[in-house]
Amino acid sequence: MLSDGMIRVRRVTRITSSEVEAFVRLLPQLSPRLGGITAERAAAIVAAPCTVLFVAEVGTEIVGMLSLVWYDVPSGRKGWIEDVVVDAAVRRRGVGEALLEEALRIARCEGVERLQLTSSPSREAARALYRKLGFEEMETGVFVFKADTK
Repeated sequence: MLSDGMIRVRRVTRITSSEVEAFVRLLPQLSPRLGGITAERAAAIVAAPCTVLFVAEVGTEIVGMLSLVWYDVPSGRKGWIEDVVVDAAVRRRGVGEALLEEALRIARCEGVERLQLTSSPSREAARALYRKLGFEEMETGVFVFKADTK
């Protein structure tokens, strides 16, 4: 697929049916427990002032996505990269790197001082890419509270 086209990363500013269809296809590749996303939910995400949703396209096909979020706290402006997923058919061809480079560029423009992400140890290629781009593995644990469980 990539041999015929260049990777284009764009910031999603308006949700169309193609984005929703791509999210339904891509999110389960990130984690099988993830389903699709409604157009309303996606629209709320792109409307949020401190959130950017990026997609990577080859031609007219969306082949990857990434979310960037930033927030201010007393210790500075922090950011998180979430939901990085590249279609299995085009992995290891530069799509993830293109998405991350654009997210890093925007994070710098927004004054983010510390940008974080998490990655499962089983995702060796993704972790190697994060290191290549300057991310360092921290010696801390991430604690999660799942408010939606009873």
